[in-house]
Amino acid sequence: MKIDIAHIAKLSRLRIEPEKLEKFETDMEAIVNMVDRLPDVTDELTLDQDHPMHLREDVAVEHKFRRDEMLSNAPEVQSGCLVVPKTVE
Repeated sequence: MKIDIAHIAKLSRLRIEPEKLEKFETDMEAIVNMVDRLPDVTDELTLDQDHPMHLREDVAVEHKFRRDEMLSNAPEVQSGCLVVPKTVE
């Protein structure tokens, strides 16, 4: 498959030096060929039944730290909230 990198660069408004065009074309063709060789994903592709994954149970930890403990590390606190620099005028 022939890929026109100069045309793609023009459409995407990229500046590519002429001496690098051939290398990019070769690399892109190799990528497209590799993707073409990938197997199709079907329902037949399943996980290994002999080695199933065991996921841990998600357990929410509540109230691990007290609010005053966490705010003690902040450089500036006002009315129980963090004070941050203004970022938008």
